[in-house]
Amino acid sequence: MKREDEKGNVEYKLLLQELDDERREHLVTQMVYRLNEGHGEAFYILGLSDDGEPIGLSDNDLKTSLENLKVIAQRAGASMQIIRTVLGEKGAIAEVYLRKSKNWMPLEVSIALMGNVDAGKSTLKGVLTSGSLDNGNGAAMSLVARYIHEIKDRRTSSVTVHILGFNNEGKSVNDMLQVYNESEIYLRSSKIIHLIDLAGHERYFKTTLRGIMGNLPDYVMLVVSLSAGPIGTFKEHLGIALALKIPIIIIFTKSDLAPPPVSEMNIQEVIKLLKMPGVDKIPVFVKDAADISIVSKNISNGRIVPMFILSNRTGNGLDTLKSFINFLPKRVNWEENINGKFKMYIDDIFEVMGVGTVVSGLIESGTVAENSELIVGPFYDGEFRKVRVQSIQKNRVAVNSAFAGQYVTLAISKGRMDKLTRGMVLLAAQEQAHAVKQFDADVRILHHPTLIKAGYEPVIQFKTVKEVAKIIKTEPEYLRSGDFGRVTFQFKYRPAMIEQGDMFIFREGKARGVGYVASLRR
Repeated sequence: MKREDEKGNVEYKLLLQELDDERREHLVTQMVYRLNEGHGEAFYILGLSDDGEPIGLSDNDLKTSLENLKVIAQRAGASMQIIRTVLGEKGAIAEVYLRKSKNWMPLEVSIALMGNVDAGKSTLKGVLTSGSLDNGNGAAMSLVARYIHEIKDRRTSSVTVHILGFNNEGKSVNDMLQVYNESEIYLRSSKIIHLIDLAGHERYFKTTLRGIMGNLPDYVMLVVSLSAGPIGTFKEHLGIALALKIPIIIIFTKSDLAPPPVSEMNIQEVIKLLKMPGVDKIPVFVKDAADISIVSKNISNGRIVPMFILSNRTGNGLDTLKSFINFLPKRVNWEENINGKFKMYIDDIFEVMGVGTVVSGLIESGTVAENSELIVGPFYDGEFRKVRVQSIQKNRVAVNSAFAGQYVTLAISKGRMDKLTRGMVLLAAQEQAHAVKQFDADVRILHHPTLIKAGYEPVIQFKTVKEVAKIIKTEPEYLRSGDFGRVTFQFKYRPAMIEQGDMFIFREGKARGVGYVASLRR
């Protein structure tokens, strides 16, 4: 192995034996540092020198080292799981996973499920979050569907989020409950996985874009049916993940239905796509604890693509996937945004009897508390108007405050004002908010059947914003598939809150492009 890095959340220890108080406190401080480096998670490898030499330990030395490590972990407020034990040059090497648990809110990781219609995304989410297998006739999908027509058609048409929780021993909390109970899962878990199910049908592509851009997931789980292969919207969803620079996980489903020759052909087709120029990924099948250990520590760089083969009906491969998800590291460092000014784009709006207006969304920066004064907008006239936070819920649990990285619902009091809409933003009351009508952007045309020029009117999708914008000017004058250029956009109907450096996608029919805001024209 490579030499130990002073930074990061991986620590090598050759031997932990005969620790006095001073040495023990030093090790506790060191562990807290490693846990903080990993946003609450760390890996310790016992029997390895600082140079990465796999020396190994005798059975007695390993037992003593693990006992001492457990004491250190308890002092550091962390739980401990042994991932695997392998042979070194002179004895055993143990790899240990640590997770902060004492006086610590659950660690949270978000995964967007994408892929073509009928690939099994919703069924997979239903199986993972319910703890029960599918019956082959849509039972698991019906547990997580949002609308009756989704159950009837067996097609997701909306963005739905369910959580999968793990306790300190790495076991699924969902499996321990008789029914899915979001608040109970949240309260009993030390790690929460937000599974964001996105529509696979081309008809609902705009909803899929809103789901992935509004939730800013840590990872994308691309689901592929072994009996059908990477057809339909698979390539488009792969392109979105690549454009947004989100690490990818491939899930091959329906292993119980596809004949081996068909399975192998479709697997090779996916591998071929992942190795194409411009994609340049390293696909790795994950089959055991060793694979899980290696991939989970390297997936965040986006180059490695772990792949799993499973069946939602027989359960084959599901335990391996769950174990991998339990070790999946948090990728987005929200801690850096907590001290910023509050900002949350509205993803959904409800009118709740006895409560009033409730909005939901991902907090992108800052914190919010009950009775906080905020501003919301922009409205059609470009103004932002004051509101007050009456109550806050997270995973159906009432909380007094919330901070960056958390998806929450806020009950807000509002006076007489225009109707709130998805895509508006909530900001700290003292913020100098601005509504943007025109902006310049550096763009790349991903696909267009002809050419793009001034006068073209695509739909801009940014965070939860979805607005028609007219192209006022392009440099060069004409843009085709694969071209880069500078474009001036003007929102056609209403202004939006958008800032320099923000990334967005624009579309019209099957035409697609990606852009970065270069400058604002207010």
